[in-house]
Formats: sequence, structure tokens, C-alpha cells
Amino acid sequence: MTWTWPRGTLARDGYAVCVDDQIQGWRHTRLCVLEIAPGQPQEFDCEDCEFMVIPLEGGADLDIRDPSDNPLHASLAGRENVFAGPTDVAYLAPGSRAVVTTDRPSRIAFAGATVSGAGRLPAFHHLHADDVPVERRGAGSCSRLVRNFGTPGVLEADSLIACEVITPAANWSSYPPHKHDVERPGEETRLEEIYYYELQPTAGAPLDADPLAYQRVYASDERPIDVLTEVRSGDVVLIPYGWHGPSMATPTADLYYLNVMAGPGATRAWLICDDPAHGWVRDSWRDQQVDPRIGGDRHG
Repeated sequence: MTWTWPRGTLARDGYAVCVDDQIQGWRHTRLCVLEIAPGQPQEFDCEDCEFMVIPLEGGADLDIRDPSDNPLHASLAGRENVFAGPTDVAYLAPGSRAVVTTDRPSRIAFAGATVSGAGRLPAFHHLHADDVPVERRGAGSCSRLVRNFGTPGVLEADSLIACEVITPAANWSSYPPHKHDVERPGEETRLEEIYYYELQPTAGAPLDADPLAYQRVYASDERPIDVLTEVRSGDVVLIPYGWHGPSMATPTADLYYLNVMAGPGATRAWLICDDPAHGWVRDSWRDQQVDPRIGGDRHG
């Protein structure tokens, strides 16, 4: 299986990025990134998956038909870019269809998951930017900002979990390395995961700067995986299992990534296990300050 996908290599069916079960070995999560121009409506069909609609750049108007063919509408004000702050998002249930329009050039992510088929599916929901919980995680050089718009307790969904993370230049994120690849009730959930990246050069960088970051993934058991790769804006790393982290921002670029997770378990929860060789680092944060660059408000 291919784990790392540079920008453009997942372009398909009119999407700049398309992750679905046409990728060998990929089963539970979905990601489509739509680049849309004003006056050019685009249709999106959820088919048998649930999706969150997340403006990465610009915004979107959604004219929706829910699974019962009821008409719905949502205006997602969006943002200038992923580093500008949280965005409002929308949840679409399986069987929903949407027509997406915009008044400015926009990039819209559709983060999705297959559903369990057990129980009642959640209904359409619009979460406004001001209601997105923002978490400062870690400390010192491991400080990062997490926007939890699609996590359990914030969004009602069947199996989908999604959030986005801002890591200031030179900091480490997704650290200590952790995993969620087996079902251990109350301790760990089995979740497939997508990382989608964007980067922003620090002030003073030349116009032709080529900002990059690094991602590490390695085996937690006999299943082979070994990734240490450069990532740039628009790149994707797929993590079916294994320890993952750190996500490393270089000193000359801030790092953003969108996480999309789902799995086959009956419980929708983000329960992780730290690599025992590195988990001690959490204790070191008690004596460190949170990096002031991430603040504690509505910006990244």
C-alpha cells in the first residue's frame, strides 16, 4: 500500500484530492477537496457515507437534499485560509446530496466516513465558527492548537471523527508518537486516519519559498509501515495502523493538518496509546509554558 501521496497524485473525478475505497486497503475514511470558482456550481453526493463540509479557503453555500429529499440550506462563511482561524462546518448524513456554490475562489474539504449501519443516523447540522472548541495542547516546543469541530462530544456522528491542528514553525505535533489500531474497550479504539497538510512560510520568507514539514509513521506490531517523509501543501499521508508522530514543522513554516478518522468499532471515540519509549514527554510539559504564538483565542 502507498502511504504518502504528494499534491496532485490523488486528483480524480474533478477533485484536487480524492481518498476513498478505490485506494487498495483503504476502508473507513474519505476525503475530497474541491476547488471551486464563483459561478460554477458543483454537485456533491454523499452516497452511503457521512461527511463534514469544511472550507479550507473561502466559503460555500450549500443547497442540500437530505436522505428524505427534504430541502436544506447552509451558508458557510469560511475564512481566508486555514491559518486565519476556525471556520463554520456542516454535517451531511449518508444519502444527502448538495449543490455547492461560492462567491469567491474557494477550496472545500469533504471529510467522511463509512457508517456502521447500526442505529439512527444523525441529522444535518451546521456548527458555527464561534462554537468550535479550540484547545491548546502540549507545551514548549510541543505546543499546538487543535480545533475540535468534529470530535465526540462536539459533533453527533455515526463513526466520523475530524479535527484540524496548527503547529507553529519549529514545533513538534502529534507527539509523543501514539497509535489507535486495535480495539481495547475503554483504552484504545481502532481508527484509520488521513492527514492532509498545508503550510505557511514565516514572515520574511522569499516569494519562491518552498515550505515543508516532516511526518513520521512506524510499526507498532508485525504489520509493516515505515514512513519519514517531507510534506507540503496539498500532500496526504494515510495511516491505517502503527505509531504516528511527530509531525514536525520546520523553522521557516507553520504547519496545518486536517485529521479524518473512523474505524469498524462499535464505539465512536478517540482513545489512543502512547509509544512507551516516548510517553514520558507529557510529564515534561508541566514545567513548560505554552508557546505564546498559538494564543488561546480564535486564531491559529
